[in-house]
Amino acid sequence: MVDSRGTLAQDGRRVERLELRVPTTPTQLPAVRAMAGDLAMRMDYDLDAVEDLRLAVDEACATLTTIALGDAPLTVVFETTRAGLRIDAWVPTASGTEVPTDGFGWVVLAALVDAVEGRRSSQGEVPAGNGSDAPVAVISLVKYLPGHRPAETGSDSGQNLSVAR
Repeated sequence: MVDSRGTLAQDGRRVERLELRVPTTPTQLPAVRAMAGDLAMRMDYDLDAVEDLRLAVDEACATLTTIALGDAPLTVVFETTRAGLRIDAWVPTASGTEVPTDGFGWVVLAALVDAVEGRRSSQGEVPAGNGSDAPVAVISLVKYLPGHRPAETGSDSGQNLSVAR
């Protein structure tokens, strides 16, 4: 589903949102990866950035499928603006389930995009959620278009990522 009636982004352009819901099976992840690549190409990312986004979405979705509750679907919400692309992927989980952020896959994921966050949330707080308090695990990715990355202001600008525990 595409929603172009959303609120205006900071740059004055409407945020366009596309929602994709697929079963949490390995055979469905290529569809999500293809959607990310297609959107990135249409937004004029260079070929390296398109491939980075494909790999990042694949890694994020594969991570989420390992912690999904039963056969619950994977929901991926793509939001496009003039500045870039934001992707929120989430799955329903058992209460208290954390997104694994301490392995090699997470380090690779963080290297492929400009910002990444893994967190617990609820269906009421995620894009395309059903509004309930049911727990979900979310991975959010942001990839800016060249020349649109905001100035580094937080303490994350020199973040040191490590796979060591």
